Amino acid sequence: MSLLIISGLSGSGKSITLHALEDSGFYCIDNLPAKLLPHLAEQLKESADTPVTRVAVGIDARNRTFLGELPDALRKLSELGVDYEIVFLEADDSILIKRYKETRRKHPLTDEDVSLLEGIALEKKRLNPLSSKATLRIDTTYTTPHQLRQQVREFALRPGTGALTLLFRSFGFKHGTPMDADYVFDVRCLPNPYWQPELRMHTGLDEPVIDFLQRQDAVDEMFQAISSFLEKWLPAFEQEHRTYLTIAVGCTGGQHRSVYLTERLARYFAAKNVQTQVRHRELT
Repeated sequence: MSLLIISGLSGSGKSITLHALEDSGFYCIDNLPAKLLPHLAEQLKESADTPVTRVAVGIDARNRTFLGELPDALRKLSELGVDYEIVFLEADDSILIKRYKETRRKHPLTDEDVSLLEGIALEKKRLNPLSSKATLRIDTTYTTPHQLRQQVREFALRPGTGALTLLFRSFGFKHGTPMDADYVFDVRCLPNPYWQPELRMHTGLDEPVIDFLQRQDAVDEMFQAISSFLEKWLPAFEQEHRTYLTIAVGCTGGQHRSVYLTERLARYFAAKNVQTQVRHRELT
């Protein structure tokens, strides 16, 4: 049985995630009390009449009465031999506040004495047992619903589930650093195609920019340094049974250098039979 636990901050996209999984053939349960997780897993494993092999369970701040029992529930899952993965969604506080104001919904942890910002901070604290154990963290600050659905489906339905997948993401520092990255590499020190008038309107996916960057020794040195670092430490992550690793590569605007290196790194590791995915945050 494949069990996904979907959690995250209110307003970060958990409903979209569960709907995407349901459309992908998962049996989805939203807002299940944490203490019932082991019972659900046990019933599904023992019931020969239930052809359910992929299950997704949503647990969030609405579960406040049972969140204290979450660590014990996760321990019991392990004792039952149930392999589970946690997907945790988050977003910048200002974006969460904006989304709540637009929808005019009430945050589950706010009341007459707790403001929205205080509720978000309290929610982060209460969900830490899930956040700290997350297999995949998704920062939806700059993510559209379509992109979120695609990323969730690719994660849940990836071939060879259990093997390590590298997600390479380009971004622009001027738009903020991704919160869900396991490693962030800053390539702003490299020659910038933006300052070449004929290249400014192109991106790192276009041949003129690719040709320019391939001629730069510093770019090749940066690629060698990042790829060597990852090759050295990937076995350690695999020994820790990590199944997902997000590598963010950032330049100033997220259009040229980071895009080129992200594509090059993904191709390099794919050629070594490592499962890879690519995202270009600023090329939406």
